[in-house]
Amino acid sequence: MDTKSPQAALSAQGQPAYLSGFLGPVPDEIERFELTVEGALPPELSGLYLRNGSNPMPGQDPGHNFTGQGMVHGIRLEGGRAIWYRNRWVKTPTMQGARAVRPDGTRDVTAGVANTSILHYDGRILALVENALPYELTRELDTVGPYDFGGALKSPMTAHPKTDPATGEIHFFGYDFRPPFLVYHVATRDGVLKHSVPLAVTGPTMMHDFAMTARHVIWLDMPVVFDMQLAMGRRGMPYRWSDDYPPRIGVMPRGGSNADVRWFAVKPGYVFHVGNAHEDAQGRIVLDGVYYDRASFDRLWNRLGGASVAATGEPQATKGGVLYQWTLDLANGAVSEGPIDDLSVEFPVVNGERVGRDHRYVYAVNNSFIEDRGGMNVVKFDVKTGERRAHAFERGWIPGEAIFVAAKNATSEDDGWLMSIATHALEDRAQFVVQDASDPALKPVATVTLPRRVPAGFHGAWIAGD
Repeated sequence: MDTKSPQAALSAQGQPAYLSGFLGPVPDEIERFELTVEGALPPELSGLYLRNGSNPMPGQDPGHNFTGQGMVHGIRLEGGRAIWYRNRWVKTPTMQGARAVRPDGTRDVTAGVANTSILHYDGRILALVENALPYELTRELDTVGPYDFGGALKSPMTAHPKTDPATGEIHFFGYDFRPPFLVYHVATRDGVLKHSVPLAVTGPTMMHDFAMTARHVIWLDMPVVFDMQLAMGRRGMPYRWSDDYPPRIGVMPRGGSNADVRWFAVKPGYVFHVGNAHEDAQGRIVLDGVYYDRASFDRLWNRLGGASVAATGEPQATKGGVLYQWTLDLANGAVSEGPIDDLSVEFPVVNGERVGRDHRYVYAVNNSFIEDRGGMNVVKFDVKTGERRAHAFERGWIPGEAIFVAAKNATSEDDGWLMSIATHALEDRAQFVVQDASDPALKPVATVTLPRRVPAGFHGAWIAGD
């Protein structure tokens, strides 16, 4: 494969796609109070919605959408009102030029951009990125500093930890381009890191997400790998697709070690994000996630700023990733896999009370950055019946990840609300949108006008209460 550094996809204005349009960064921090609400915010929604994303500093080009400095956007709700909006950069040492690898070759795990997701854990608000430590924020979005479980965590932490809805403990991992390539961790609900073990994978894979069931942890050892030639020759993310890397999924008992991992060979593909996993009545592992084949991965990776085969002139895919399901039979080693639906989507989420348990509904977004001929939708998939329901946004609006927030005294899996930020593709506008999760095809319950455009970003969280 040719690993030369291609020019990232350019917008009509000649800027890289990740620095223009609805991905383009904003230049400053602002705050506004008593925002305009269309419709009616449910009075029970009292708390803080936060969404993280890449927002390079003015004049900077990080080389990839994934490597810009983190910026968190927040909306405070109370009593049916949108009390305030504010945005703040996550102030990590990278803003002053710190690098993850020091001149002497040692690793600085505080030097990350903290731009990917938000975790509410042990009373703290943490901004996460997968190649460094999390950064703690105040409820006003000021940066407190790196969080390392009282000095116990010495390696990077994934941006996608899994919280057990029954115990509150979190399972997570860190990956690196140097051995050990993967380390698995478990922490109690109150901030004690109680289990850390290295796991053997084929090489320096880019493991962005993983899954958990009631009894197992699921590893995605997929063929997107670190490339030293790219690291030496370009900014951004030095990872690429490799046809030589064997794709596989690993299953291990929760709290287990490397000797306990059982690997299943699967079709070549990549998964940025899982929806959920569970054990069915036969004891098989059932995993839902968004699956990219090589062509669709390369197309998206190039637009985000990464090196790809498609960028060098080979035919490009017209679709993005699709919701997909793997069933792994622990009794006989058999694997069955295939798409749940053919709509190109990203950012799958489920009701947090169903994490690791059998679930019926997965929520995701379909927008024009994922598929050129797609709509602008928030989609609800019924994985039991195959039905999907979608809300089509008005022309120009780009929906972001729609997180699920359970209704007070909820009586069903889909009894709750979907929260997202929608960004306008052409205008300096953004909206905070609340939808009825039982039927997102309906008109939104409430829309809050935000005081500026918010760049399309990554992952959000709802933190209930004061």
